[in-house]
This record gives sequence, C-alpha cells and structure tokens, in this order.
Amino acid sequence: MHRIKSFREYIEKLKALGEVKEIEEEVNWNLEMGAIIRWCNENGAPAPLFNNIKGVEKGFRALGAPAGVSRQKDLYLSRYALSIGLSPKATGKEIIEALIDGYDRKPVDPIIVPNAPCKENILVGEEVDLYKLPVPFAHDGDGGRYINTWGTIIVQSPDKKWTNWSIARIMIFDKKTMVGMVAGGQHLGKIRKMWADLGKEVPFALAFGTEPMIPLVAGSTLVSEGMNEADYISGYYGEPIELIKAETNDILVPASSEIVLEGILSTSETAMEGPMGEYSGYLIKQSKSEKPIYHVIAMTYRDNPIYPIVVAGAPIDDDHPVMGIGACAEILSALRKHKIPATMAWMPFESACTWLVITIPKNWKEMLNCNINELMKKIGDAIYSCKGSFLSPKIIVVNDDIDPTDTSQVVWAFASRNHQSKEIYFRPESRVIGLITYLNEEEKKVFKTTACIYNCLLPEDMKYEDYPITSSFKGVFPKQVQESAMDKLAKAGFLE
Repeated sequence: MHRIKSFREYIEKLKALGEVKEIEEEVNWNLEMGAIIRWCNENGAPAPLFNNIKGVEKGFRALGAPAGVSRQKDLYLSRYALSIGLSPKATGKEIIEALIDGYDRKPVDPIIVPNAPCKENILVGEEVDLYKLPVPFAHDGDGGRYINTWGTIIVQSPDKKWTNWSIARIMIFDKKTMVGMVAGGQHLGKIRKMWADLGKEVPFALAFGTEPMIPLVAGSTLVSEGMNEADYISGYYGEPIELIKAETNDILVPASSEIVLEGILSTSETAMEGPMGEYSGYLIKQSKSEKPIYHVIAMTYRDNPIYPIVVAGAPIDDDHPVMGIGACAEILSALRKHKIPATMAWMPFESACTWLVITIPKNWKEMLNCNINELMKKIGDAIYSCKGSFLSPKIIVVNDDIDPTDTSQVVWAFASRNHQSKEIYFRPESRVIGLITYLNEEEKKVFKTTACIYNCLLPEDMKYEDYPITSSFKGVFPKQVQESAMDKLAKAGFLE
C-alpha cells in the first residue's frame, strides 16, 4: 500500500498512467470548462488539467474529473484505487475489502506542522476574492458558479470532540460570501445545529486539492456520526496525517492542501441557492431554495495552485464511485456483522447509485438455516441500519456467480432470475436521498419512500446440484482451456 500525500503527487501518478492530459489553450470558465469535463467523464477519458483559464490570474490551474472512471483496459477504477494506496489495476472487490479492513485499524495521532505550502499566499479581510479561483459556471441552467464540488468542508462540534470532514455543494454569492446545501440529517447539519442551539455561528474551513484519499472519505458514508474522518484515514494507512492550524480559527486543515478558505457558517442568514446539475443526472429548475450563508474571512493557497472540479451529471462522474464505493464498504461490513455471508456489495454507477447489488453464496440455506423471507428481512434490517442505504431504494440480491461490478451481468441476472409476480420485498418508510426524480413531493420533503428488495437468487426449492451453469467464457470452459485461449488471443493482438 502506497500513500499519496499530496494532490500534485497524485496528478503526476495519473500522468504516468495516461490518466491526465494538459490543456494549454485558453479555456473559458463560462460553460466551456464544464463541457470539456463532462465529455471526459462520459467517455472515460483522462482528467483534463487546465493551465490557461480566461480571466484568471496566470498560475492558477484546475483539474477536472479527479476521481472519474477510465476507459483504459484494467484501469477502470484506477483513480479511486491510487487514491487509497492500491494498485491502479485493483478491482472493485479489492477496493471494498481494503476499505472494510480500515475499520479495524487503530487511529494514529496527527502531526501538527508549523508551516506548509498552503500558507505561501495569505489573503485576509478585504483582500479575499473568491473570483480569483478558476470556478466554472458548469451547467447551462445552474444558479451560479459552484465553488465547492470537490473540496472538504471542515467543522467541529462546540466541545471540539468531533471534527467532521464532508463534501456538499456550495455556490459563490459574491466575492467574500458563499451559499450552500447544509442538510439537517447530514453530519454538517448536525454540527451546525449544535452551534445554533448555543446561539453561535460555526467556524469552518474548506480545503481544496488535498491528498487524494481525503475527499473520497469526506464524500462518502464510510465514517459514522461522532467519528473523525482523519482518524479513519490515519488508521487505514497506519501513519499520521499532517495538519496545520487555520489562520483565523482553531480548525486544523490538511497541510497538503492547495487552497484553503476560512470563515463563518451562519446559523441564521440564508440566500437563494440552486439549481445545479446533480449526480442523479438531472438539473431540476424548481430545486432552488434558501440555504445557509458562508462568510469567507481568509483565503490561503500555494504558489500556482491547482483547483479540483467535479461537474456532476448523468452517470458516470466522480460522485458515483465516491459515494457508491464508500457506502458499499459500510453496508458490506454491516451485513457481515449481522452474520449474513455476503460476498460483495456494489452500486452500479450507471444507476447513479440508486441500485444496490448484494451477492450471496449459492449454499446460503445451509449456512444460515433460514428461508427466503427470513433472509430478505435479515438483509433489509442490516442494510437499513447503515447511513449509506439512503442512496439506493432498490436492492438486488443475487448469487455470487454474478460479478456485481459488471453492470451487464447485473442486468442479465435481474432479467432472468427475478420472478416479477412474487420475488419483491417492500420496506415502507425507508430513508432516501431527495434527488431521485421519481419521488413525489411529500417523499422529497420527508426523505422517505418505500424501498424494495428484488430476490434474484436461484429458486429456493431448487436443489444445489441442479443449479444451472452460466453459459459464458468463465462458466462453461475449463480453466486450462481459458488460459490457452487467452494466450492465443494475446499473441494475435486481440488484447492490445
């Protein structure tokens, strides 16, 4: 396992893989940057590094699609895998298992450093100007320029026992003010309420361009309420995270940051925010509403800083691996704690993470000594004990001869193994994210819907020895024949 300790080191590693390409020609922040990043996401292309942005001070650069998927052979999840210290060829299962293993490791105390490159430039008070950053107007129809799509919001509980790192969308309001989504049920919203109950405003920091694992953890449900994301990451690697004190408050920020904003998240002031093209794949015009104000009172950054951008939208973009993989690690860990022998959990990115696929061994009946109804209840109870379950109101349970990371196999299994008249189990009043377009207004308001579990296991009354064999390359050919065939294909140039 190799920890990448800075955003710049990460970019160099991606360049070596052909996963970053630099754009030297001037690019307009008004829609053009967004269009380029979306095309790269939708085509599995390298992450674009913009070196010349219209109207932006020379030296300020931007990287789009920092965690997108790749079209290169064996590198589909390379950006995520590298970010958590794995080989760029790591599979979805290897990534999930590594994240689950991280739960069992002991946190390591951070190192507080006296200085770091993120302090090379310090602007305070009237010097602050958010428009110095290469923030795009990303989608035609957005409510404004969204400054935070891949930055880590850092807040502390008033007693300083809980430091939360998270990602939520934030829009520029004016040169020193931002407005953003602060959901009451999310950790950011809960900490804001703690301060509001004391009649105080919330000190915050917002760090862009950190070491790459930080936004993956901050943007997921890997870490439960009251736990610190920094503790999980330090335990995962078995070494401390380097932090540095903010200029204007007591918050500690990642020393590796390219750019840091500091200030106050108001507990009383609001402004109109939205709409925004979201990871669910839609820009919903009616979604604008009053959201909390962020007052920025300091801005620090490295020389020639690199600002990360995610342009959310129709699958697949960076949000889908980050939210989906993190949630699946949380859910698979919970299934195992509930003594369910699940072998994998995966949210197909093409579904915008609204499907959750769980794989179970074919001999589950012998392992669990229960019937199918009892199994589905056990699975539902375990999954809906997890925060990550709110992403996916549709759960597909299938035997583990299916690779859930291969969406074509999932579609085939769903079509051929679920009996539409009886093999669906409903769970009313289940938590759900409000961005799913088919929800009615009441469901969106209360963040609840009827979830369902689709049983795609082979028939319960079928004997194990009678299970059908998958008629595929790996299913009906001996391993020796597979290897011989692959060797001949490689020699003939089929694998290039």
